[in-house]
Amino acid sequence: MSRRGLILMTLLLLAACNSGNTPPDLVKTQREAMEKSKKVEQVLQQSVDKKREQEEQQK
Repeated sequence: MSRRGLILMTLLLLAACNSGNTPPDLVKTQREAMEKSKKVEQVLQQSVDKKREQEEQQK
């Protein structure tokens, strides 16, 4: 490949990389699912703590 062709290819690649288009958020659904599961975990932990507290009060 000639030097001129190599320079042209490099410039084209740089132009394509700097097009300004933001890439799609590939892990958005996974992140949302993780946030939901953390909320569910908190609710379950609160329920367990409340149940333990009630059992201790009955003793």
